[in-house]
Amino acid sequence: MSGIDVASLEVGQVVAERELAFTRESLVRYAGASGDFNPIHYRDDVAAAVGLPGVLAHGMLTMGAAVQPVVDWAGPSRILDYQVRFTRPVVVDPESGATLHVLAKVGQLGEGTARIDLTVSAGDSTVLGKAQVVVATDR
Repeated sequence: MSGIDVASLEVGQVVAERELAFTRESLVRYAGASGDFNPIHYRDDVAAAVGLPGVLAHGMLTMGAAVQPVVDWAGPSRILDYQVRFTRPVVVDPESGATLHVLAKVGQLGEGTARIDLTVSAGDSTVLGKAQVVVATDR
């Protein structure tokens, strides 16, 4: 892309939407890549023993996967800032896994930038709060 057409962007406009599937295999692969082998991410007995509702997806896996639709839309070199608050864990069922729904909307337009607000949910729960990506629109 030579640049985002700023003139066509409007606050509230959806710029990306995607469903992302996590499986227990996804968690094992992420653990290997990240080095985070905390057993709450792959063992039901350990998750239950510490009071969790089940095996949880890694927070950084959730955060990284959630921004990907915006990266695909804007291009990686345009991402200037990305921040989230973790609000609820993503429980990954051993058989059905978990599905994240990501909706990316223009939240604010600035001089040379756009703030993209993400709504990230699993089932009926929002799992990332105040998830915002600042993208350069003048590159």
